[in-house]
Amino acid sequence: MKYAFECLLRKRNSKGILSSSSRCISQKKNLCSSSQTQTQRARTVPRERVECVVIGAGVVGLAVARELALRGRQVLVLDSAPTFGTATSSRNSEVIHAGIYYPPNSLKAILCVRGREMLYKYCSEHNIPHKQIGKLIVATGASEIPKLDNLMNLGIRNGVDGLRKIEASEAKRMEPELQCVKALLSPASGIVDTHSLMLSLVGEAESHRTTFSYNTTVIGAHLEGNRIYLHVSETKHLENWNVRNLLHPELVLVPELVVNSTGLSATALANRFDGLHSGVVPFGYYARGCYFTLSNTRIHPFNHLIYPIPEDGGLGVHVTLDLDGQVRFGPDVEWIEGIDDISSFLNRFDYSVCVNRSKRFYPEIRKYYPNLKDGSLEPGYAGIRPKLSGPRQSPVDFLIQGEDAHGVPGLVNLFGIESPGLTSSLAIAEHIAARNLKYCKT
Repeated sequence: MKYAFECLLRKRNSKGILSSSSRCISQKKNLCSSSQTQTQRARTVPRERVECVVIGAGVVGLAVARELALRGRQVLVLDSAPTFGTATSSRNSEVIHAGIYYPPNSLKAILCVRGREMLYKYCSEHNIPHKQIGKLIVATGASEIPKLDNLMNLGIRNGVDGLRKIEASEAKRMEPELQCVKALLSPASGIVDTHSLMLSLVGEAESHRTTFSYNTTVIGAHLEGNRIYLHVSETKHLENWNVRNLLHPELVLVPELVVNSTGLSATALANRFDGLHSGVVPFGYYARGCYFTLSNTRIHPFNHLIYPIPEDGGLGVHVTLDLDGQVRFGPDVEWIEGIDDISSFLNRFDYSVCVNRSKRFYPEIRKYYPNLKDGSLEPGYAGIRPKLSGPRQSPVDFLIQGEDAHGVPGLVNLFGIESPGLTSSLAIAEHIAARNLKYCKT
């Protein structure tokens, strides 16, 4: 972390963003009584002024940092992990969504459609491995056909081109192993190598003077007047934190613009912004999803993405393909709770995949892939989705929260950035930059 701030200090003459008195993080902890609050403690540690801070180096945070940097802003990206994209961004289906599932005029609909166009263009221009393989959303019984019709109508209203409802016979010709009564063909859907995408975003951001500080955790903030002061600590000092003790920042950053893009910990972090009205921070839920890979087969059974009708909490156990054609099934939905703030900050979630969980997968997959053989599913990986709606609740839109919602100039909170967050990432970045550069003085 110290190296990153030293880099910023060396750059300060170019735009004068940091305060004239350069101070590194002190390795000596100031003594303070246990009765002091984190905010009180923060008033006694070194402070630095910065132009833009992006908290979180997932795909959305990286896209935001790149966009701000391309627009001439000096950006500091902070992440508690040793590198970028270690949480939701590296544990998903790697699907480029068309924009079908979301209510018209919602942020998910608008940003997914715009983001898909931007993402395909970006991948083509930057040689990011990707493929527009198309998707079939399948009705496996007559009762699901009206739901398929509703999805098609949603997609058309959202501006998704090329959607076409097809009969079972045509779907069978396209995918001989598929069983359904009708299907919705989405030619615009595809897949992308997420790691290559994130690596490219990091490279572009760095080439435009963005600084990355990993192993660096924002543990809270406080307001002074209309400015937000971020409380920062090296991650290693949180590893053995005792919940009975106060968290003590080692540095305070005073940004002109800060984007809370911490994904799984976004609501927990915002609740630690002293002075931010608690009523503006939504309740967050966590949905864990497991993936299984298909083994014991020499020929891959599918060439398209295959999705069932959406279920509570997700899009159902679907077929995804990687760029080598390897088949994965997932994710399922398992609601988890009891996660404390520090565990969310440090990504201490259980990502193990229990072999016995495959017993739930076989019957779901066989609804559209009846020839799935026993013993052919092997544990793959698991991911966690940050959600704003819980079990048996209707899906909730992305929440991109700015000054108009919470009254704090230069603070943007990103809540509930689950699917289609990957597809929407470049559009989310564009959206944020267009509305918030006014807070930057340069």
